[in-house]
Amino acid sequence: MSWGPEQQQQQGYGYGQQQQPQPQAQPQAQPYGQQSQPQPQAYGQQYPPQYGQQPYGQGYVQPGPYEQQWQHAPAQPEAVAVTSTVRMDPVPAAPEAEAPEADAVAPRPKAKAGGRDRYFDALRAVALVRVVTYHTFGWAWAGLVFPSMGVMFALAGTLMAKSLERPALKVVKSRMRRLLPPFWFWGVFVVLAMMIHGWLPGWEIVYWIVPVGDPPGNAWGSQAYEILWYLRTYLWFVWLSPVLLWVFRKAPIPVLLLSLVPIVVFQFGWQPPWNRFGSALTDIATYLFCWLVGFAHREGVLQRLKPAAVVALSLAALAYGGWYAFAHQGEFGTYDLDEIPLAQAFWSAGFVALLMYFKAHYDVDFAWLARFKRLDRIVTIFNGRAVTIYLWHEIALILAVPLIDQFWKVPAFEKWLPLESQWFMFGIGWVLIWIAVPLVGWVEDVAAKKKPKLLP
Repeated sequence: MSWGPEQQQQQGYGYGQQQQPQPQAQPQAQPYGQQSQPQPQAYGQQYPPQYGQQPYGQGYVQPGPYEQQWQHAPAQPEAVAVTSTVRMDPVPAAPEAEAPEADAVAPRPKAKAGGRDRYFDALRAVALVRVVTYHTFGWAWAGLVFPSMGVMFALAGTLMAKSLERPALKVVKSRMRRLLPPFWFWGVFVVLAMMIHGWLPGWEIVYWIVPVGDPPGNAWGSQAYEILWYLRTYLWFVWLSPVLLWVFRKAPIPVLLLSLVPIVVFQFGWQPPWNRFGSALTDIATYLFCWLVGFAHREGVLQRLKPAAVVALSLAALAYGGWYAFAHQGEFGTYDLDEIPLAQAFWSAGFVALLMYFKAHYDVDFAWLARFKRLDRIVTIFNGRAVTIYLWHEIALILAVPLIDQFWKVPAFEKWLPLESQWFMFGIGWVLIWIAVPLVGWVEDVAAKKKPKLLP
């Protein structure tokens, strides 16, 4: 019986089709099949040999993780000279209400009465949309346009630094409580479906209780649970954050810059083992800078840096990450950042550093979203149900295939609907996601000890 990272991968988003194990990364991720035929999937391909043939994803939500933005102080009649920070989560979960903070400049109208920062809300919503898009079309260039998971980890790091102003044990327990119940609820369906299709779990099923490592399963369910690498990495960052924040505060800039060293060592020196531990270690090293740059934003470190230095270093990281991805296509079989940890680490670092510095330096809050009520409402739903969208979007895309199969049986649909189009698949996927949001999203409210609602 195989387990999580080493098991066979399933082709495309066909309906429970299996494929043979791949010896190396594919030339490029392919989109969903036409007329619901299974195609090679982009997400969750295996590492190149030096990364132990482990699933390595991005996307992705997240979700991540998984908290709401903290609240800002109500508008004041005059400027207040205090550094501002804000925060959501990993994945894709909604945090407790945080103490409001004063703004460093004259107050501006906020997007919502609750004082949520819409800049971070908007980034999280865009990240989730890009995750679903990538998993539908398999565009290798998607990660270059917007490295979703790096952004999600940075947002989660910012909130974690804010939350750790309270006792660390209480904060860690709160994060786990908000994330694990939605994961368990979702996992019941996935595990039962795999068991119906012949999977016999062993002791490793404990990873379906607390995903300290990649949960096991069979090829039939691999498309659904391959996204769990993000939850696993998020949990490890949560557990490590009290120590990471203590070290970061000792020497913020050196620690931030040195956080890219582990992934360089893994690429050119010592290689992690080909198991759950090695897979987790590689993902932590890949996104460590992004998590710490969230700390830097919260701690006011970014505000003290000169724009020229930040821009220069960020562009250098982007240039190196992009160059490495394109220059090593022959080695990895693609320039997709999800398959190249070193390129992913540097590209995400440069991209996220610019986004976070832009927020810190200009105190942007996207309050203008309040003028577009429908768009503002969509952003609110995305943030309030980030865990739900991240966890269930793969299942929605999988179910879209047999659903479109039924459309082919109706002559009018066959004639007038673009059933062969990937965009039609994309649309059906989102319809199913929006059905899942009120249907199962209430679990996030229960996990946060809130009154369950159909929509946040």
